[in-house]
Amino acid sequence: MAAPQIETPADDLERLLTSFETHYAWDYQNTKEGLRDLYEKAKRDQWNSTTQLDWSTDVDPEKEIVSYPVDSLAGFPPYEKLDQRERVRLRHAEISLNLSQFLHGEQGALIVASQLVGGVPWIEAKYYAGTQTMDEARHVEVFSRYLHEKLEWEWPINPALKELLDAAIGDARWDFKYLAMQVLIEGLAMAAFGNMYQAAVEPLLKELLKYVMKDESRHVAFGILSLRGYYQDMPANELADREDFVVYASELMRNRLLGVQIAEAMDWDVSEVQRQVLESESGMRFRSMLFMRVVPNLKKLGLLTPKVREAFERLQILQFEDYDPEQSDRELGFL
Repeated sequence: MAAPQIETPADDLERLLTSFETHYAWDYQNTKEGLRDLYEKAKRDQWNSTTQLDWSTDVDPEKEIVSYPVDSLAGFPPYEKLDQRERVRLRHAEISLNLSQFLHGEQGALIVASQLVGGVPWIEAKYYAGTQTMDEARHVEVFSRYLHEKLEWEWPINPALKELLDAAIGDARWDFKYLAMQVLIEGLAMAAFGNMYQAAVEPLLKELLKYVMKDESRHVAFGILSLRGYYQDMPANELADREDFVVYASELMRNRLLGVQIAEAMDWDVSEVQRQVLESESGMRFRSMLFMRVVPNLKKLGLLTPKVREAFERLQILQFEDYDPEQSDRELGFL
């Protein structure tokens, strides 16, 4: 499985027609509780990836970069037949694939943050959305640089992630953009980043993730502060739209982590790989763990309704409803 030659064709550009309401906010004194403090933190915590990360670090892409104790493919016959060299190559493929999805997700977040600058109805939310746009640009920069300079392998975007990003970018309603990006996608990303951060043994990647996660913890808080109380008195038909979206997005993201791209690259039977990942204990644990931040934040917003609860029970992620993401961030030094 050879790494593809990294090229960026001049026509490698996708156009997506979008339309959403843009709000001027002429009341410059109008405040929303918590956003001013969050904006101050965002200004204080800006960082320069060129000078604050040690890009001179030597990274061997075929040495252990992230140490996961159990591979979800363990016990899968085609995997067990691989020799040591092939397993090293597969490990390179898996870390490159994961970081590639982080990269693509960050570009989606960059686009949505830029839309929120115009779409949000409070001046302080515009201030913060401006800082988040800068944050996301920096995240795209660092993941792209690490993939190209250190791992020398970039993968295309996962179709399920692309579908969800398109939904967030294309929806005209500003609260949907918050819900899709700040609460769902960023919440999932924080869990995935945290898992990789704790398992990372390569120092440049570990430091990079630490900086990114500190930004992302604020981004999730931005969504929670901005949407707090918004759904409390929403008409039932409009609230049903949000419930349906939460269930759709959660199913989409939980089911995207099934090894399809790896199976195709290895020329393995896709359905057999999906079954292996679905049934493996480590695979089930990881997919559930990704929602440990999403579920309690939806509860804070009043969106853990009976309909959503039923779906989350089916997805086996409802057990996280009382998890404290802020405490986790404090323990990791991000708050």
